[in-house]
Amino acid sequence: IMDITNASAPRVFVLLGFSSRPQLEPVLFVVVLGFYLVSILGNGIIVLVSCKDVRLHTPMYFFLGNLSILDVSFTTSIVPQLLVNLWGPQKTISYGGCVVQFYISHWLGATECVLLAAMSYDRYAAICRPLHYTIIMHPQLCLGLASISWLGGLTTSMVGSTLTMLLPLCGHNHIDHFFCEMPLIMQLACVDTSLNELEMYLASFIFVVLPLGLILVSYGHIAWAVSKIKSAEGRRKALNTCSSHVAVVALFYGSIIFMYLQPAKSSSHEQGKFIALFYTVVTPMLNPLIYTLRNKDDVKAAWRRILPSLGHI
Repeated sequence: IMDITNASAPRVFVLLGFSSRPQLEPVLFVVVLGFYLVSILGNGIIVLVSCKDVRLHTPMYFFLGNLSILDVSFTTSIVPQLLVNLWGPQKTISYGGCVVQFYISHWLGATECVLLAAMSYDRYAAICRPLHYTIIMHPQLCLGLASISWLGGLTTSMVGSTLTMLLPLCGHNHIDHFFCEMPLIMQLACVDTSLNELEMYLASFIFVVLPLGLILVSYGHIAWAVSKIKSAEGRRKALNTCSSHVAVVALFYGSIIFMYLQPAKSSSHEQGKFIALFYTVVTPMLNPLIYTLRNKDDVKAAWRRILPSLGHI
């Protein structure tokens, strides 16, 4: 199998991306670069204040720091290559670069699904069990949930991506997308991919459907707890506690569901590229903005506290 795979593996892949609309490429280059820089800055600030300010050493900011690291890594695995392809006539990526790209994007995408579920449990504990919150969300549990998220995502990526990498492609190397995504690599294979598809559906159930179900269950309990709060001010504070997370979940899962539930038509595929552009470029930029706008007083205060220490570095 390895001999067949090595013999049929192309040296480069051609990422067609947005080449069917060349007039859009310069505009997309500027927009994507701007969003990418804002994403790096915003997520970097959240990681910095979460680590440096002891007052933000809370479960919420611990998970938020993990989400920011994840977002920076995910967008960095895709955007630099996208910018290169948008800038010049060359639309290629090396075989090794493509393999690394779909390993990392698969890993971080699965990790984010589980991490968002862990964050929903944190919000459930904060609203439904406020008196026991510090006991429930102790540091060991937070570290364990984060570790499960990262290691679980890595495991499914190693299995699914390796099975995909072993498929013989028989020289096919044109990918109708702007990054190397596992289902599109599978479409290039010249052999039966039933085993790969079964693994992909199983992994999607474990790492997408189950976490989404846990999130919905958590917010069902939260909604029930909020409905029993008598004062309007109490309900408003409770809703503010989880509104940022709800917005991030809606952005992440909304784009995924909209992309993968659309009909298989060429026009829908072109639309899917722009949806993928949204969750690979725009969402990582919006996540820190959503959290910092909702918790701007905490972040501003933390930033003022750590700025003097940064000046001495």
